[in-house]
Amino acid sequence: HESTGLQPQPPPEEQNYGATAARGPFVPVSRDAPAKREYLIAAVLSYANLVNFMDWFIVPGILLDIQKYFKLSDGDTGLLQTVFILCYMLTAPIFGYLGDQYNRKIILGAGIFFWSGVTLGSSFINESYYWIFFLSRGLVGIGTASYSTIAPTIIADLFEEGKRTTMLSVFYIFIPVGSGLGYVLAAGMADVTGDWHWAFRVTPCMGGLALVLLIVLIPHRTQRRTAAHRALSISGTIRVAAEKPGIHRTAKSTWWQDVISLAKNWSFVWSSLGLTAMAFVTGALGMWGPVFLYRAQVVQGLVPPCLQESCDSSNSLIFGGITIGTGILGIIAGAEAARRLRKINNKADPLICATSMFVSALCLYIALMMAQTSILSTFIFIAFGELFLSVNWAVVISILLYVVTPRRQSTAIALQILVSHLLGDAGSPYLIGTISHAIQDKNAHTFQWSFWSMQYSFILCSFVGVCGGAFFLLTSFYIDEDRKEAQQ
Repeated sequence: HESTGLQPQPPPEEQNYGATAARGPFVPVSRDAPAKREYLIAAVLSYANLVNFMDWFIVPGILLDIQKYFKLSDGDTGLLQTVFILCYMLTAPIFGYLGDQYNRKIILGAGIFFWSGVTLGSSFINESYYWIFFLSRGLVGIGTASYSTIAPTIIADLFEEGKRTTMLSVFYIFIPVGSGLGYVLAAGMADVTGDWHWAFRVTPCMGGLALVLLIVLIPHRTQRRTAAHRALSISGTIRVAAEKPGIHRTAKSTWWQDVISLAKNWSFVWSSLGLTAMAFVTGALGMWGPVFLYRAQVVQGLVPPCLQESCDSSNSLIFGGITIGTGILGIIAGAEAARRLRKINNKADPLICATSMFVSALCLYIALMMAQTSILSTFIFIAFGELFLSVNWAVVISILLYVVTPRRQSTAIALQILVSHLLGDAGSPYLIGTISHAIQDKNAHTFQWSFWSMQYSFILCSFVGVCGGAFFLLTSFYIDEDRKEAQQ
């Protein structure tokens, strides 16, 4: 186990890490206001998260160039993001376990160094070795998993309950910001240099800076605050739970028992399926959005076909800006709407999610239908579609935290991440690309059919969005009962 570099630890015999800590005694641990160093650590981790998601979305930002360079079909191109997500999804639980057992600073540093090195190396891959490029994206996914699973736990351990929520919100706000900047960086570097390979040579430098800051600012051994410490922390003092009358210790359950219990929690099940639908739509839209907009412009005669060395990347720049703006605004608006409406209706959270999914699906469908006649309207409705999708991210996590009993929340979050990626954005880019490729094969190889094939395949996203809204509606039927049961 790690000892702290930030605060005094209790004696070894009284250190109980993990979910079982609630069964052991606790000792007084005084807690002053967070020091400047702790805010600096959170800032470094947030910056690295920014770089993390910029790396994630470089490929969609220059997808046209990559597709042309490696001579890939729509189906093969969609597989790029699928390989990335699958490697990320499958290795995240492994790094989560390693982070619980070993030094987190070393794992974080190794992850940043690894994904930055692989990203830089992928910029030198020859067109004949497209399979190595696919492999490199999978390796970047592994490096990303090592960071994404561990960094939030350090922030959670640095701050008390009130400030912890704020600092985690700041950390997660860099997901849409980093995603959008990934498009902007990729498109910008391709335009400035005339060579898309340079897009993969900027984030490794930013990752190197993050690594240096991590080494300098984060203590070699970071404090681990147990779930029990977090739950029973009052005015900065941990009380001895066993000495409090009326406080009953919860019996330890196995992982399988927790999974079975969660499977019977219908609020958790339906909200997780709703999140999966959200991930499906955002994964497909994030990968194929700029390409679809480009094909629509070609059909309208607004831009020439991509036959020159470097393709027009203006759509990626605009799409990246839309992603940044709608992501920030959506997350803030969703959290504020939930805060206000909960005072009126106990079922406000799932109803907000359901409404936003239905509206998002409608906006995306209108965008698809108008793409051949008005590119401005298409951008506007895509922006509204992304905005309403972003409304749900913070609200879904909030639902999980109050319908699942605290001792099962880590397992619930892990399962929700696994399912939402496995059935959501891990397969949607590949599925949309495969459907588009199949439609093209059965028709004339023209720019018109190239646009129509993508348009028809994208309609699936609107259908999945409607299903996601229905899942959240079903959540509202069970949420009161499951919330009361979790509180008991």
